[in-house]
Amino acid sequence: MGDSPFSPTTSTAATDKVLDELVQVFAERAPRYDRSGNIAVENLHDLHDAGFLALALPKEAGGADISLRTVTQIISRLAQGDPSTALILAMQYLQSGAFAHSPQWSDEVKQELFESIRQEGALINALRVEPELGTPARGGLPDTTVSRNGSTWRISGRKIFSTGSTALQWGVVWAKTDDVEPKVGPVLVPLDLRGVRIEKSWHQLGMRATGSHTIIFDDVEIPERYLGLLAPSPAKENGLVAIASWHAIVIAGLYNGIAIAARDWLVEFLHSRVPSNLGASLATLPRFQILLGEMDALLLSNEALITHAITLAEQGIESDTRAGLAKQAVTENAITAVSKAVAAIGNPGLSQDNPLERHYRNVLCGRVHTPQGDSAFLAAGREALKI
Repeated sequence: MGDSPFSPTTSTAATDKVLDELVQVFAERAPRYDRSGNIAVENLHDLHDAGFLALALPKEAGGADISLRTVTQIISRLAQGDPSTALILAMQYLQSGAFAHSPQWSDEVKQELFESIRQEGALINALRVEPELGTPARGGLPDTTVSRNGSTWRISGRKIFSTGSTALQWGVVWAKTDDVEPKVGPVLVPLDLRGVRIEKSWHQLGMRATGSHTIIFDDVEIPERYLGLLAPSPAKENGLVAIASWHAIVIAGLYNGIAIAARDWLVEFLHSRVPSNLGASLATLPRFQILLGEMDALLLSNEALITHAITLAEQGIESDTRAGLAKQAVTENAITAVSKAVAAIGNPGLSQDNPLERHYRNVLCGRVHTPQGDSAFLAAGREALKI
């Protein structure tokens, strides 16, 4: 692994240069991986070599314990190259960072995970959504079950929308025990264990290269040390609420990054397109100048919202509710901005020969990430009404 881009001797300019280089390379690869629907493993190897995969780990474990502000900046920037890769990295930061600060895991298990990330570039993500339950953020108990037979623990179930599936080495699986009064909590599962398999079920319109397939656990034997501290049901996310605001803000930054990429491509297109009947570039027309002004106003609002949400989260001021509202507003602004660009230039905006078509499909996926719009509004309304 290369040196960390956030070592004490590394300048901000040097870090920005590395990010700029990665964004350019990722953007060149993005169309190929979008069409194939495969995870861009080349990108992940590049991130490991550049020292990015371990940045959320504690400093004593070889990481940089990066802040929410830094996470959001990195993810937003990389999303301008390939948002699917950026999403996998976002989950790496959120889950490895949460794992490092959680009391649910022993020091032994933490060190095992940290070493695999730092030395091997291992990837981790939470595996939570299920076919029947849907997202657990809306309540309910998982069907995925851990049971004990003598000294052996086993886990069975299936998790859908598992971002990064085929590239993951670790899954933090939300599960319940088979007790009459079930306990609920996370189970750390090495995904190379016998009985773990992947069903290729991710056939989405956008964010195709996230490889968010179904992961199936068929009576998988789990060492007891990998069971988190299971809490009596109903458990309020068992410690995962602590990263809810981070998740919302980072996701907002990611989808804003897609909109920025679409905006930048449009600027180049308008300058390069010179219709013969006009004798000048489309950039000279007031209608397109107004369009760019409208898009920049939306993106400026997004920048302010994200910065404000980060500040509140850092201060712990109503951060979860405000972060949810910021995510909802930012993603809708991003979708609106890209939609305006597509509508304004007609067929070129929907051609697979141009990246704007891909940006449009990708940015639409912002609406499905937790918290979804209705949940964000409901939480804010209840808070306002003190219900």
